[in-house]
Amino acid sequence: MDYRNLFREENEAVEERYNLVMDRISALGGETAVKEPFRDYFIQTARFIVIMKERYAFFDQMKEGKNWVYTWNLDELKALNESLYGDILPQHYGESYGNPDYAAKKLGKDYGPLLSFAYDQIRGMISWAYEGRREEMTAAAELFMELYSCFESQELPSEKTLEKIIYWYVSDYSDVAMESFLREQMDDRMSFIKDIICKADLTDERYLYLYGEYVSDEELLMARFLNRLPEEEILAMADTFVDGFIRGFKVMGMDLSVKNSLCIRAHMGFERVIRESIKKFEAAGLKVHLFRNPVSAVNKRTSRFGFIGTSPNPQYDYDHRQDSALYLDKALNERKLSAMRVIYEKYKDVLAGYAGPACMDVFGEEPFSPKISKYAPRLSAKQQELSIAYSSQSAQISSQYMDENNMSFTIIAYPMPGIGEDFEAIFRDTVRINTLDNSLYTRIQQSIIDVLDQADYVHVTGAQGTNHTDIRVRLKDLSDPKTQTKFENCVADVNIPAGEVFTSPVLAGSDGVIHVSGVYLGGYHFSNLTVTLKDGMVTGYDCDNFENPDENKRYIKETILKTYDSLPLGEFAIGTNTTAYVMARKYNIVEKLPILIVEKMGPHFALGDTCYSRSEDHKVYNLNGKEIIARENEVSALRMTEPKKAYFNCHTDITIPYDEIGSIDAVLPGGETIKIIENGRFVLPGTEVLNEAFH
Repeated sequence: MDYRNLFREENEAVEERYNLVMDRISALGGETAVKEPFRDYFIQTARFIVIMKERYAFFDQMKEGKNWVYTWNLDELKALNESLYGDILPQHYGESYGNPDYAAKKLGKDYGPLLSFAYDQIRGMISWAYEGRREEMTAAAELFMELYSCFESQELPSEKTLEKIIYWYVSDYSDVAMESFLREQMDDRMSFIKDIICKADLTDERYLYLYGEYVSDEELLMARFLNRLPEEEILAMADTFVDGFIRGFKVMGMDLSVKNSLCIRAHMGFERVIRESIKKFEAAGLKVHLFRNPVSAVNKRTSRFGFIGTSPNPQYDYDHRQDSALYLDKALNERKLSAMRVIYEKYKDVLAGYAGPACMDVFGEEPFSPKISKYAPRLSAKQQELSIAYSSQSAQISSQYMDENNMSFTIIAYPMPGIGEDFEAIFRDTVRINTLDNSLYTRIQQSIIDVLDQADYVHVTGAQGTNHTDIRVRLKDLSDPKTQTKFENCVADVNIPAGEVFTSPVLAGSDGVIHVSGVYLGGYHFSNLTVTLKDGMVTGYDCDNFENPDENKRYIKETILKTYDSLPLGEFAIGTNTTAYVMARKYNIVEKLPILIVEKMGPHFALGDTCYSRSEDHKVYNLNGKEIIARENEVSALRMTEPKKAYFNCHTDITIPYDEIGSIDAVLPGGETIKIIENGRFVLPGTEVLNEAFH
């Protein structure tokens, strides 16, 4: 079936509106009654909409299964892609209406951010045109015309008038947008991306232009590289990915047989591996769904996720991360939550069979440290509270329809060509790291756990002169050491590569300072990040990214604390993957590695929920049969009495690399100290083999 036929009913319902609004916009041409400084904005935006109308019509004429890209040469496809995304690329962003600061400069500080938001929403037409979703295109075009009509008269509209138009645009289409996004993740027929991966000629990299996403040299080079690899290597990568997901259910004692679907989150360019992974998952009885990074305001998140390509411009993403400040209020929250309940009830049978996400992450891009845009929207204190409340309440609704005690995930990461001239060597070393001997790491890590199970707390200090970390992490008591353990022995199943032992700390008595000279978290770079904790709760934080101390604190609060005033210490872990660490130092790529790998390269501390969030009551065991009892802390324990206070729906790992560690000591109840790491090297008997990687 032609994918576009899925939307035939919705498209026909808005056909008259679509034709009317598109005709009006097309008729504008270069002529408009709008005066400067607004005239240029509306002419440029109208031209873009007309281009998207033409793209929509072009795709509508394509016959089912016709891969139009193979009738174009690569230069033509690059030019088309440039015409869609060139405006927001870094070299043009300084004069783009997608830039809130430029929009404020040209259109005025009252109008600029609002019209920049509308511009961003209208850019969503790219994906809607490629997928044949006329309803969404109609709504965005009508938003444009409603704003345009406000500027046709001699008297300029008030800021409140524009705010009201934007508010009702978001509110009126919230239920449509939310249902569409959920369908992408759960409905077998929503197969736009999957069809490309499974049916396109992947030996010809022109297939990358079928998605409608920005295609950089990274994706083209990645596809070419994978096309040079022999089939057995591609199959081995798919095996590692799929087996990790399935093994996660076995390790956690969950029943995979009652599940029937999962989502793959991955990066363009890896289609050969993803295609084989889809085959393997579906052979195991699991239907695979893929969805693109959402473009509708109501579904957007602060970071990109889903099936994605390289961002055209991370600064553009950062500037629009809090666009909801333009319209968020309590009534909209309630409308979204109400819509969510209706949608989840409609898809409850599908949601019950959802097994979780399988994520294939990438790394290698230059660490991004954003610039502070003066006119980029920012949530007020009240809106931050509303955002937190929505996150908590929506998670509660999700948990009613998806049994998180019987859901898992897997995540693995590979480098992109932009990591440097050593890309191919780094890629092969990464494959080796992702397939290290699980049994060896299980034995080594058990020797660490045996000591930690005796400890009252762990004392971590930074290397003298370079790192001022000094923190005591309190551990849970064992009532029966023969059958219980405090730490999970984590190898390469859900969290690839192998190499960590982790626990949920006791908050009371977990005090001190965490410091790291440089770290890359959630797509953002932090310089000299410092976090202070008292009784396991964040009491202070700072970094050196900006000259203004207030901006540094705001940066951390928005990106790490997710706008909360404080977060608990949700996890403490000791990473054991010295092989990954040596690779990182060999190629000088520590700051380009994802936290997935970095967290295995030293002790790490997670701020937010525990690793067992919302599944604390599900018993889990290490391979030696001991139950891991440290699955909650004093905050998550509130789930029984005050559920709104129990979870934060975030979990950010901060790792201290081996060369910044002075010592990690297990301190027993009587005061005896047993050293695990000293001066960045493992010294505990049974772990010395880990130091061989350093030689």
